[in-house]
Amino acid sequence: MILHNEYLYVTDEIDGFRLCRATLSETSTTMLLCKKGYIDVFFRDEMLRVGKDDLLIRIPRATELGPFEISDDFEFIELAIPNKIFEELMYELMRVEPLWWQKQEYLKANPLFHLSDYSKEFCELFFKLLTLQVAAPLNDYRRQILKLMARSATLEILNYLDKVIPTENLEVSRLASNSGDYTFHAFTKLLRENPHRREVQWFAAQIGITPKYLSEICKERSGKSASEWIADVTIAELKHLLRDTTIPIHKIAEQMEFPNASFFCQYTKKHTGLTPNKLRKERKS
Repeated sequence: MILHNEYLYVTDEIDGFRLCRATLSETSTTMLLCKKGYIDVFFRDEMLRVGKDDLLIRIPRATELGPFEISDDFEFIELAIPNKIFEELMYELMRVEPLWWQKQEYLKANPLFHLSDYSKEFCELFFKLLTLQVAAPLNDYRRQILKLMARSATLEILNYLDKVIPTENLEVSRLASNSGDYTFHAFTKLLRENPHRREVQWFAAQIGITPKYLSEICKERSGKSASEWIADVTIAELKHLLRDTTIPIHKIAEQMEFPNASFFCQYTKKHTGLTPNKLRKERKS
């Protein structure tokens, strides 16, 4: 079985696994559940064995996996979520998961988990539901269902990480206030709390560093500058607000502290290619 659309890729075939590694590994977050047998993959110059009831999570451009070998009885199911969808989910989750970045950093270094009976059953049922949804004809409702299911899967992973990651790995000590890690953590926290602010200078001033240094830290930690982060989170917030069709466009512009509706429209079109009205229609589809 190899099923895919613009939102998800699902496979339980070796050819599908190879295709995913060849064409999607740099553009998608992947989750592989081993149901039987094993697969050995090189990770950070060591052999990593993914055995029965193990879940392997790979974040593109962060969790680099090398050559692999599989057992004769290897059975699995793999899910791939395109970066565009995954990042949109993560920006939305900044509202409910303040430690999402630390969890993602933990995943980069620790991509393998042995699942409990509950988590194993959840993954198998969830992957089965996704298979049915991806196999069905794509329509407006299907798109929203797939997005919601991908969001649910991400939330379940974050919930699972709460149980397996040592608490100290999720905390950023104030003793490290001069470190890049703490600076980036402080920036994302401010960004989560102030999605209406769009000036790099403002965020840098709150942290007590220069805008140039803030952008360097963001680039080093995430591959994106501070201004790119701000734009991405602003657009995620706008999309969230545009879901409520009872709120007029000009009211959203006011809420997000744009000087006027015209500037709001220009900003939205610049970063999404669509006007707020067209973006609202797209969000409903």
